[in-house]
Amino acid sequence: PYGIYSVPEMSVVGKTEEQLREEGTPYETGSARFRETSRGQILGLREGLLKLLFDLEDRRLLGVHIVGEGATELVHIGQAVLTLGGTLDYFIDSVFNYPTLAETYKIAALDAFNKMKD
Repeated sequence: PYGIYSVPEMSVVGKTEEQLREEGTPYETGSARFRETSRGQILGLREGLLKLLFDLEDRRLLGVHIVGEGATELVHIGQAVLTLGGTLDYFIDSVFNYPTLAETYKIAALDAFNKMKD
């Protein structure tokens, strides 16, 4: 993973949308804003975003992009799933501690899932 210790923090692991377009890989994105979580509201966060990239054919996680509070810590969840070849279903089926910013993984996965249904 890459981490940029700025304000806000930024962290990424895996492919970018640009790389996937260049490769011709069909993909879908799912996003979640930190302010959509209870933990984000408790912390008073107005900014922060987690974006996941999934392969449309087999639903594998291809990339994780995070901007906001604790991005360099949160990226490791996605890194583990990516390294193990995990899919969108991992995030949908998992239960995350409540309230945490890690819940954004589930929210983003559900966002991608809903787009895939179209």
